[in-house]
Amino acid sequence: MTDIPRKTALTVLNKLSQQRHFHLDRIITDKVDNADLNISSRDRNFLNALIFGVLRWRGNLDWIITRYSKTPLAKINPAVLNILRLGMYQIFFLDRVPDSAAVNTSVEMAKRAAPPWVVKYVNAVLRNAIRNRESLPFPSIAKNPLEAISIQKSFPQWLVKRWIKRFGVESCEKLCDDMNVIPPITVRCNTIKTQRNELLDMLVSEAESVSLSTLSPDGLCFVRPKQSIHEFSVFKKGLFQVQDEAAQLITFLLAPESDETVLDACAGLGGKTGHIAQQMRNSGQIIAVDQDQKKLTQLNDAMQRLGVSNVTTCMHDFKTPMPQFQNTGFDRILLDAPCSGLGVIRRNPDTKWSVSLQNLQEYAKKQLWLLENVSTLLKTGGTMVYVVCSFEPEENEVVIRNFLKTHEDFVIQTDFKNLPFDINQFSDSEGYFRTFPHTHDMDGFFAVCLKRIR
Repeated sequence: MTDIPRKTALTVLNKLSQQRHFHLDRIITDKVDNADLNISSRDRNFLNALIFGVLRWRGNLDWIITRYSKTPLAKINPAVLNILRLGMYQIFFLDRVPDSAAVNTSVEMAKRAAPPWVVKYVNAVLRNAIRNRESLPFPSIAKNPLEAISIQKSFPQWLVKRWIKRFGVESCEKLCDDMNVIPPITVRCNTIKTQRNELLDMLVSEAESVSLSTLSPDGLCFVRPKQSIHEFSVFKKGLFQVQDEAAQLITFLLAPESDETVLDACAGLGGKTGHIAQQMRNSGQIIAVDQDQKKLTQLNDAMQRLGVSNVTTCMHDFKTPMPQFQNTGFDRILLDAPCSGLGVIRRNPDTKWSVSLQNLQEYAKKQLWLLENVSTLLKTGGTMVYVVCSFEPEENEVVIRNFLKTHEDFVIQTDFKNLPFDINQFSDSEGYFRTFPHTHDMDGFFAVCLKRIR
């Protein structure tokens, strides 16, 4: 195994520290996928383990560092701190990496980033941690659940505090545990081109533990792909899209018909757009809107790969309604609103450390005005699905209640027909749809179907 995975992981973590507004996947694309590293699949797996492992367990690692560092975390150079995190992660979480290798490679990276006295400091902190790891005084969950869960499960205290209050200590523990588990890769069969059982047979040679999803009739799961998913021959042929099962269920709530006109209001890269097209049997019309032209370009590429021909893209930010559609309107609208992403931490662990309580309030304001402007485009009798990949109340029922206060022409739809799954395991008496990692083994989503009655 070369040092390339460790050096590249440090580059990615440093970039994320410097520019927190950057998405991790964009940094990885820039620094790894487009960098032509020419590394083996084994090294690439190790690289991914280092990046996502450090981000997943950063809170735990930082607590360990504070036990053995005389310098407070806030005063440690960010690049040096990331070197320490990488070293600690290998020592405490990767059994197959010898302690000596974890220390020596960290010291070598420190030599390139810091003066000699800092190199000695890195060496001393890591070796001290190795000598004393069996006697680390982790706080007791029974005595101090907030501090203990935050440290042991590696989540910010403000988030743990909220979850303890909402779910209780035991459920909060389970939620954090399930958020820390690396989820299987879930994909959606493109029924425009093939059937799920046929795709299952084709995926068996590409990955391990390939199985059908339990709720979505289009979903499949697998682990340990033998190569990058984008290199799968069946991916190149457009036979599937990567999409969590919870996200797949949303399209069934929207229930688009083949002769309708549908607005995908914040389409992004087109995960749900492709599924809407499947449900419409590639007929009717879908207008996919996003404020980012690069995303729309990628969406168009994805639709071409999938064989989807009923999608038209349009760049718009919805700070104002779309006048060109004001008179005709849409039969159905999907508003997959920008949100904190706290429901998909198991796939994006950097979200733990980039979102704050203030962010929730800011997202809620944006989500409400998006609803305000998008809703004007819905026909009377039409359905609009509001969805976010977060289960925080500020972005969920609070947004909907504030919207309904000033929109008496909208009601929450609670009666669903012909769904391929039991809605009752996700929906409450008010009609709010929620999925949770610790109860449903899928990403955390919130959705509500709004009907325009006049």
